[in-house]
Amino acid sequence: MRNMKKRAGTPSKRRSKKGSKRFQGNILVVMMLKLLIALVLMFLSRVFFYLLNLEYFSDLSFVEGLKIFIAGFRFDISAVLIINLPFILMNAIPFRVRFTKIYQGIANAWFYLINTVALMANFIDSIYFRFTLKRTTADIFNYLGVGGDFDKLIPQFIKDFWYVMLLWILFIAGLIYFASRFIVRDTGKKSKGNAIQYFMIQFFFFIIIAVLTIIGIRGGLQLRPISLVTTGKYTTTKNVPLLLNTPFAIAKTFRHESLREESYFKKEKELIAIYNPVHKAPSCSLQKMNVFIIIMESFSREHIGLLNHDLENGRYQGFTPFMDSLIRQGLYFDAYANGKTSIQGIPAILSSIPSLMNESFIQSNYAADKYTSIAGLLKPLGYTTAFFHGGTNGTMGFDAYSKGVGFDHYYGRKEYNNEKEYDGKWGIRDEAFFRYSASKINEFKPPFLVTFFSLSSHHPYYVPGKYANVFRKGKLPIQQSIMYADHSLREFFQMVRHMKWFENTLFVITADHTSEGYYPFYKTNVGQVAVPLLFYKPGSNLKGRSNLVAQQTDVMPTILDYLGYQKDYIAFGTNLFDSVTAHFSIHYISGLYGLIKDGYYLEFDGSNSTSLFDLKTDPLQQKNIITQNRHMKENLELFIKGFIQQYNNRVIENRMTIN
Repeated sequence: MRNMKKRAGTPSKRRSKKGSKRFQGNILVVMMLKLLIALVLMFLSRVFFYLLNLEYFSDLSFVEGLKIFIAGFRFDISAVLIINLPFILMNAIPFRVRFTKIYQGIANAWFYLINTVALMANFIDSIYFRFTLKRTTADIFNYLGVGGDFDKLIPQFIKDFWYVMLLWILFIAGLIYFASRFIVRDTGKKSKGNAIQYFMIQFFFFIIIAVLTIIGIRGGLQLRPISLVTTGKYTTTKNVPLLLNTPFAIAKTFRHESLREESYFKKEKELIAIYNPVHKAPSCSLQKMNVFIIIMESFSREHIGLLNHDLENGRYQGFTPFMDSLIRQGLYFDAYANGKTSIQGIPAILSSIPSLMNESFIQSNYAADKYTSIAGLLKPLGYTTAFFHGGTNGTMGFDAYSKGVGFDHYYGRKEYNNEKEYDGKWGIRDEAFFRYSASKINEFKPPFLVTFFSLSSHHPYYVPGKYANVFRKGKLPIQQSIMYADHSLREFFQMVRHMKWFENTLFVITADHTSEGYYPFYKTNVGQVAVPLLFYKPGSNLKGRSNLVAQQTDVMPTILDYLGYQKDYIAFGTNLFDSVTAHFSIHYISGLYGLIKDGYYLEFDGSNSTSLFDLKTDPLQQKNIITQNRHMKENLELFIKGFIQQYNNRVIENRMTIN
């Protein structure tokens, strides 16, 4: 009896040369067991994602967390099937070639390689999430394609977060160990059975596998396949990254049409009455003063002591003593970023164009549209225009963007031409590059429009050695470098205060985006985009602290109106000096739109509103009142639909300029 062959398809044990137990079985059974191992590891990587960001999800109850983890299986199954589709097809086709060693070697090579990469993406996001507060999407490929010192940054990330790499290696070792325990038993050898009969039976199984795979990828039998928007059915925007996995987020946004034409409102008059991005020329005359826009890297509102008197029982000092002093001398607004990355923030500030899609507007399919910037509008009026960024030329495509929207000059690491001040990662240190920009600007013929974008307050948070014991460390790694950047800003103002153009210059200071948050409010969906916005003009009446809602896209129209710009233009922001206009802020993160307006925060998935919060009584956004306050929900939903329709349709139809 021991010599009798086991029936085809019945698993049997055998020992490898090294003596470890392996399991032979039907090719489809082995395939499904390997996919199950990949699924389990995908799920466990979510557990580590949660543990590594426990502070961010600290307000998540056990019941809510359990629901998210259970619902997450739906997205894990879809992701595992998507990335392993070639492996599934290679094993399911009803031909005997699938049993050959070379064929199985290729199939298994794909399985191990693609799941290794998928798990790597999940573990990278467990850290990268702290900076973006969303799962990485396919726009990462565009981001990598527009330049950056990634060859220098990757070793730094590995050094700083070595434990994440170690976890990933352990997961891959587990994948290889457990998946290699299952070996395909060759049931395709010719026997007394009929070859046609064998093909028909295997084809039947192929159809079943194909149908189940399609259902799994779609996430069920519902009308539409699951996508990033589907997450809104399970949890709030804040918890969406925990529900998703990175391979799913990338797969669902890869080569995906960024925008779709909307028709919420059929009549143009009705749409314009709700929201109109066309700004009309003011009645006042033009005053040609200089404009200096300073964009501070990752300067979250949280880091500014003057703006956070309520923290730590009034003892919070903050990390920007000079910014605090400057706020007392200018007109300040509590503003909100229109995105979570620099490449989203720059066009929002300078072109008044938010990135209401999974990728930055200037990386999208519409980057070749006709659009302009504040530099492009002021340049014909005799303004000298320049963009300063100490990063390596080509970083994130800022040089190409600035040239395309009307900046005469771009000054970067190449133009600085002194590697002694290179920080080894991002570019020229802020203190040195601020000095350089001041000296260059002093050569310009006024009036000028200048943008300066800092870089030192960015991971790995470089602080020159001579300041290592000068600036305080905070509860977040970034905060010592924030103090260094603030010091650099102070040195710059001390230098330019005595230059002849200083008195006739409007300074605008804001941030490109926020950093990771520490205090509860700055971890909310509203707090995670909270940035400062300051207008400072020496000797002017621009003083005080406004209670109006502001956003990055307000910068361009506010400056143009203050100058008395005499032509119509397109801007998706408002003039903050106009107290009659309805002011708001809008952003798009993890497949959901967020609207801050009239003291409320609305989340909208493109079809339906999912959450509504009263920011005055519930600043931590813990009580969803969407069913209790239908009137406000309907008003805000009407506005956001009008905004989206104007934005989407104008971008798609290339109507971003007046002419």
